[in-house]
This record gives sequence, structure tokens and C-alpha cells, in this order.
Amino acid sequence: MRVISGKCKGKKLQAVPGMSTRPTTDKVKEAIFNIIGPYFSEGVGLDLFGGSGGLGIEALSRGLDKVIFVDHDPKAVQTIRKNVEACRLTEQAEVYRNDAERALKAIIKRGLTFRLIFLDPPYKSTKLASIIAMIDDYQLLRHDGYIVAEHSEETILPEQIGRLQKIKSETYGITTVSIYGYVDDEKGE
Repeated sequence: MRVISGKCKGKKLQAVPGMSTRPTTDKVKEAIFNIIGPYFSEGVGLDLFGGSGGLGIEALSRGLDKVIFVDHDPKAVQTIRKNVEACRLTEQAEVYRNDAERALKAIIKRGLTFRLIFLDPPYKSTKLASIIAMIDDYQLLRHDGYIVAEHSEETILPEQIGRLQKIKSETYGITTVSIYGYVDDEKGE
């Protein structure tokens, strides 16, 4: 597992010890950033089920200003901190141990909005659609932003959740990546 592109290209990233997390493969990571980027000139990201921090670190390497990493697993939080430090991105990262819903409530109180939101919960989780709905309800995603949801190929997410539209969905082995964003209507409103 490594950083694929940008200022940290080639940096090796540690995986979370044990079998509790499943890191995003380099192939899937490259595909995601080819769809949503590949590079950014600014913006804040949220890596809500951070795991090793690979997606958020890749986004920082490719030009985001800051990423907030959240994971409930203490081993994952420790791994994210080590990987952020190894890539010399400590000043651009906030790392928290929390569950997704509580983290979103804290973010709502701070009044933050994001250019990119990565959602890669455990594949057994059934909360993905409700988390996306909460992001839409509280307008946590910028109008020009994207939500990148990784889930098992068996999980079928709706084409539309609130005002968010599924822009693309691709399957790579057992992993499906669904990307949501705001799509203007034909009148440009």
C-alpha cells in the first residue's frame, strides 16, 4: 500500500494490524482519483471510516488543504497518525477516534463543508445510505464536491439520496465504488 501520486508519491503506508479493516487497493484508489480529480487546487476532505488513512492521505498528496480522519478502532487511529506523520502531513490532518454519526454531529456543530468525503465502512454496515442522507440534510458537501462510497458488490445504493445523485458506480472484484454529487438541472439552477 502506497501513495500513488502527488507530493507524497511512492510513500509506503502501514496497514491497520489485524483483520478488522480492509485497505483500499492501489488499483481502486487510482480509479477513484481518475474519476474525481485527479488533482485539487484546494479544499477540505473527510475520511469518515479512515482505516489506514490511505484515501485521505492520497487526497492531501494530490492538493487538498486539509483532511479530517475519523475511525472508531483505536488501532486504525494509531495507524492513521503514523501514516500522516510518515508523509509529513501532520499540519494538514486532524485525526479523531469516534463513530461516524457522532463525528458528523461534531462536524455539523463546527459548520464545516467538504470538497471530498470518503465513506468506506465495514462491508457488513447497513448505514451507508443514511450517512449520505445526513451529509445532504446538513449540507456538509460543497456543491462542487463528491462523496466516494466504497461498499460490497452486493450492496445496492439508491440512484438518488436527497439532492445527491449517483454520478458513477464501478465494481472492482468484491468492491463497488459509488460516487455521489450534486447535479444541476437543465436550467442551471
